[in-house]
Amino acid sequence: MRYYLKPQDKESKDRLIELTGAKGVAPLDSFLGLAGLPFKITPNAMLRIAYWAQNQLSFQRAEDAIYEIMHVRINDDTVRLVSDYVGKIVFGHDCVKANEVYTMFHEGNLPFSKSRKGVLYIQTDGAAVNTRLQDEAGSTWRENKLGEVFSSQDIYYWTDKKGERQHRLQKREYVSYLGSASEFQKHLLCCALRGGYGQFEDTVVLSDGATWIRNMVDELYPDAQQILDYFHLSENVHAFAKYLFGSDSKKAAYWAADVCAKLRASKTDLVLRELAPYKDKKPEAALLIYTDI
Repeated sequence: MRYYLKPQDKESKDRLIELTGAKGVAPLDSFLGLAGLPFKITPNAMLRIAYWAQNQLSFQRAEDAIYEIMHVRINDDTVRLVSDYVGKIVFGHDCVKANEVYTMFHEGNLPFSKSRKGVLYIQTDGAAVNTRLQDEAGSTWRENKLGEVFSSQDIYYWTDKKGERQHRLQKREYVSYLGSASEFQKHLLCCALRGGYGQFEDTVVLSDGATWIRNMVDELYPDAQQILDYFHLSENVHAFAKYLFGSDSKKAAYWAADVCAKLRASKTDLVLRELAPYKDKKPEAALLIYTDI
C-alpha cells in the first residue's frame, strides 16, 4: 500500500512547500528514489515505456506489450505522456548535437580521410502529413522528412537457386524530422557522419530529385554522386514520352517501356544517344532526368 502524508496545519504545509516544493510526502516514493521524478516512475522504467511506445502501432498496443513483458499495468495515457517526456529530452539532445556538428562542418573542423573502401549510401525523401498544429498561414499540413544511411559493407549478397544475385541490408540507421529542410539536413549530417561519411571513398545520395535535396547535397555532400531513384525516373520517362508522342499514343508507351528497360540494364549510353534528338524539347513542367545512374 502506498501512503501519502499531508501536514495537519497551514504553517507545516507552507514549510513543507518551502523546503521540498511538495504539499505532501510519500515515504515509499522517497525510499524507492521516486520523489521528484516525473510520473513517479524510475528512469529505467520510463526508457522501457518509451521504447514500447515507439515500437508499437498505438499507445494501447504499447500498454498491452508492457503488461505482457514487464507484468506492470500502465494505461495508454501514461504511456503517451512518458514517451512524450522522454522524446523531448532525446530530441533536445539531438538538436544540440546536430547544431554543433553543422557548425564544425562549415568551420572545416571535421576530418575526412576517405580511408575506408566502399560506398556510403544516403537516401532521403519527404512526405506531407496532416497535423493538429496550424502554421502562420493556417495550414495543418507539414512535411515529415526521412533519411536512411548505410554502407556497402552493410549489404549481404548471395546467389539464389536460379543463379540470380540477391542482396539484403543487414544494418541501417534512420533519422526523421517534422519541419524545415534547413534543420533536417543538420540531423541527417549527424547520421551520415555516424555512418562513415568522409571516411568512405565514395558517397551516393539516392532521392526523388527534389530541389531541397539537391541544394542540401550541394552544400553538405559536394563530392557525392546524386542518383534519381528508379520509380521517379520511370515516372519522368513516361511523362516525357507522352509529351513527345501524345498522351494516348501507343508509341509513347512503347518508347517509355524501351527506355526504362535499357536503364534497368544500365545501358545509359544507349539512352543518352536516343535522347539526343529531343534535347531541345522542353515540356511546360520541367522533367529532371539524371544521367549518372
